[in-house]
This record gives sequence, C-alpha cells and structure tokens, in this order.
Amino acid sequence: MSESFAELFENSVEQQNTKIGSLLMGTVVSINREKAVISVGLKSEAFIPLEQFKDIKGELEIVEGDVVEVALESVDDGLGHTLLSREKAKRIKLWQALETAMNDKEVVIGIVTGSVKGGLTVDIGIVKAFLPGSLVDIHPVKDFAHLIGQEIEAIVIKMDEVRNNIVISRKAVMQEANSADREILLNTLEAGVEVEGVVKNLADYGAFIDLGGIDGLLHITDISWQRINHPSEKLAIGDKIKVKILNCDKERMRVSLGLKQLTLSPWDNISERLPLGKKVLGVVSNLTDYGAFVRIEEGVEGLVHVSEMDWTNANVRPSKLVKLGQEVDVVVLDVQESKHRISLSMKQAQENPWEAFEATHNKGDKIGINVKSITDFGLFVGLPGGIDGLIHLTDISWEKISVDELVSNYSKGQEFEAIILNIDAEKERISLGIKQLDEDDFMSYALLNKKGNIVKGVVSEVDARGAVITLAEGITGYLKAGEISEERVDDASVILKVADKVEVAIINIDKKSRNIFVSIKMKNSVEEKEAMEGYNKESSDAVEGATLGDLLKKAKD
Repeated sequence: MSESFAELFENSVEQQNTKIGSLLMGTVVSINREKAVISVGLKSEAFIPLEQFKDIKGELEIVEGDVVEVALESVDDGLGHTLLSREKAKRIKLWQALETAMNDKEVVIGIVTGSVKGGLTVDIGIVKAFLPGSLVDIHPVKDFAHLIGQEIEAIVIKMDEVRNNIVISRKAVMQEANSADREILLNTLEAGVEVEGVVKNLADYGAFIDLGGIDGLLHITDISWQRINHPSEKLAIGDKIKVKILNCDKERMRVSLGLKQLTLSPWDNISERLPLGKKVLGVVSNLTDYGAFVRIEEGVEGLVHVSEMDWTNANVRPSKLVKLGQEVDVVVLDVQESKHRISLSMKQAQENPWEAFEATHNKGDKIGINVKSITDFGLFVGLPGGIDGLIHLTDISWEKISVDELVSNYSKGQEFEAIILNIDAEKERISLGIKQLDEDDFMSYALLNKKGNIVKGVVSEVDARGAVITLAEGITGYLKAGEISEERVDDASVILKVADKVEVAIINIDKKSRNIFVSIKMKNSVEEKEAMEGYNKESSDAVEGATLGDLLKKAKD
C-alpha cells in the first residue's frame, strides 16, 4: 500500500516488457515548429526535437499520423514525462543492421570523411567506422587523399558497440568484385539498359538491388515520380523488379538504377497542361510549417505557400486550414518544368473579399461593424467577407481628448456604425471613421470666422499666463496675457475674471491642432484702423465737394 505512483508506473511499464533502451513503435500525434509529440502507448506522450526527424538535406521526414521507431530513454524524467529518442533508435537499428551485415558479409555504403593515423574515417549512417590503410585497396596505397569525400563500399570485419568501434574493409569488396562472374556481368551493364533484379535491402535513402552478383543503388528519388517518404512504400525485400541503368562506373564498381524512368515523366509538357492562371482540383498530400503540398496529377505536386492559402489568415498554420487527403481548388501561379516545381494558390481560387467589398461599397457609405481588437493607434473592426478595417484614433472623435479616454468607450465585440473613408483593395486596406457621423462644429466655426474677425466671448478660465475664452458652444479660444493690452500685463487674472464678457480679434485658427488664438490688443488695433479709415474717407469726401476759395479760407483759419 506504500508504493509510490512512480513505482506503480514502473511496474506497469515492466509488465509491457518495455525496458530502458528498447525500441518502440510510436505514432506522431502532432508537430509544431520545434518538436514532434510521439505516443508509444505509455502513460504520457513524449516530445522529440524535429532535428531528429530531418534527412541529410534538412527536410522533415514525418507528418502527423506516421508510425516511427524510437528508443525509450526514461519512463519518468522526474516531471512525469516519458523521454524518447529518434536518434538513438536510428543508432540502435544501424548497429543491428551493421551486425547483421558483418555476420552475412554484406556490403555497406559509407562516405570517407577524413584521414587519421593508420587509415581513414568513414561515415556509415550516423556512426563512424575506421578503414585501416592496409584494407583500402587490393594494392598498397600510400596516399588516400583522392578518396576523401567519396562514397565507398566496404564489409564490416569487426565491431564493438560498447567502445563504439567499427572496422571495415574496402579491399574485401574489391576482391569479391574482381571475380570472373562479376567482371562479365559488369561489362554488360551500360547506361540506358533495362535489367531485372531482386530487392536486397531497403534504407531511408533508397533500395539495393541484386542484379545477379552486383548490387545497384535505386535512390528513393528514382523509385517513383510521386514523392514518397520511404522505399518501403513502393518496394519490399525479395521483390523482383525491372529497372533501368542510369549510370555505371565500372572502375569504382557502382551502378545507379532507376525505376520511375521506365514510365513517361508526368512533368513532360506540364506547362501546356497547366498554363498559368488555370484553376484545378487537387488533393493535399503533405503539410509543412511554410505551406501545403497539393497533388494535382499522379506524380505531380505543387506547393501552396502559407501566404497563398487564405485571404484573411496570412500567418495561420496550414494544418488549421486544410487536412491531409482533403480536396481543394487551386490556381496555377508558376511552373518550372525543368526543376519539377509548381507554385499554387488556394486563395486565388476563391473570390477576393477585398475586391468584392470595393465592388459593393463606396466611400461615404454607412456600415455596421464590430470591434475585433483595440490598439494604441486605433480600432480594428470586422467587415463583411471576413476582412478587417481600421478606425484611426484621429477618426474616432472631433474632441481633443486623451488616447485612453478615446478608447475607453469601446470594447472587443462591440457593434456600431461607421462611415467608409477609403477603400484600397490592392493594398487590402479599408479606413473608416466614427466622428464623421457627426457635424464638425469646429470646422463650421472656422468657415464662418477668419483671421482678423472680431468676435464676442466669455472668460471661462483664467490664470497668470492667459485666459480661455468661450466663443460658441463647444468652441474655445486662448487669450495670452501679452495679447490683453498694449501695456505690459504680468498677470491676466488681475485684469480678467471668470464670466467677464469680452470682445476679441481672431489671430489664428489652426485646423490641424484645432486651436484658436485670440487677442484684445489686436481687436483694439483693428477698431482703430477702421476708425482711421472712416475718418480719412470723410475728409476725402469733404475735399471733393469744396471750392478753391473754401480751401484757402479753411487753410487761413
């Protein structure tokens, strides 16, 4: 009764014959940007970095739902998590395969990576092997430099997994290849010839085909015109197949084979069948972080980049929009026949909601909207067709109030009316306004009153620096202390009081900042100017009606 949960869990694991370091088959539950979630039927799922599922080209080898082999590192890491490793599983499988190859004297493929004392280092999958100098060639070789970077065939002659030691022999393969039967067979193999063979072994990168004494490599990319994740999808060990020789290097005893080359390439004349702009039906065949692959013909796939999947969700994960096996309409954007690449668009197979909005709405229209988000520069609102519009802060209210006060009257999901200010379908931008629903009292006042006009007002606020003058309902002007009188005024509150009625002249109306500046001093100056002009006019009129005698008499007086 005192057993802990961890002990009970450990017991349950032992009952499943699951031991640390054992290989398990797991299902890929989900994939995110960094990790894959794997379930092996234990109490908890495990997270494995995506780097462990990428091939030598850096491409991801798995999709959701795949069954993969993993190694159990721990049933409980102290946080209740199961720890699994794809790399260790590959390593275990590789050691097992190498042990089998050593026992059966099978040839393994490796790449010479460098020179060390006494021989060469050779990469065999994810492990390194040592190739002694004496076993490099049939004949003694002093300089191994020409082999670095080359792919070679060898036989495992010794291995110690505990010490991580593997010793291989290239000489043994070469000696075997020098047999009379192989020599005769090798002379019959030429590029372009079709031959029969038996599938001898399968690897992640292809299949080895026994051609009757010589093994040829059928690379995974040459198995089918349709993209496959592993040779086992099309081949099984023991299958008798017809293949085409693509290349035969008799000196290095390497034969490259092709299976898909026995049939016509579906990419031939693809540009004629799929012209740019053509709308076709396809099936989602693979999902990645950057888009979805869609099969539009047998053996022909195109990429729908994430930016071409949906008009209104440019950055959404592709798996949120489509599923594997789903039929979708796509439009051909670009075809590169020589590179076997096609760019497709899902969104362009649908109506452009921005163009549809532009076709059915005009600038100045009133429209019902709902708030989707509130930012420090305005409100993003939802519009018909699933698109968004922006109400900038400056288009919310005519009044000069703070940002916090402006947006405090709105909440996410709130519905109301606005006016369309501008529609730019090409840039996918729609501007709207709320304040335009009401008349702008400030602009109306500005139209009726110009610089120099004398207007009446009432002092509403006053301090030493100046006074706020109410000119009309909701309209105020500012009177600086220096604009009260020709004489120096150090404190405006000594001369003016709240509720005093005043006459002022408009100095300036700033429509951008919505400020009006007024002056009593300028008002007095304007009145004096008008009085002087009136006096001069009267004097002029009097002169025009007088005789020369009247003028002389007036001058004498």
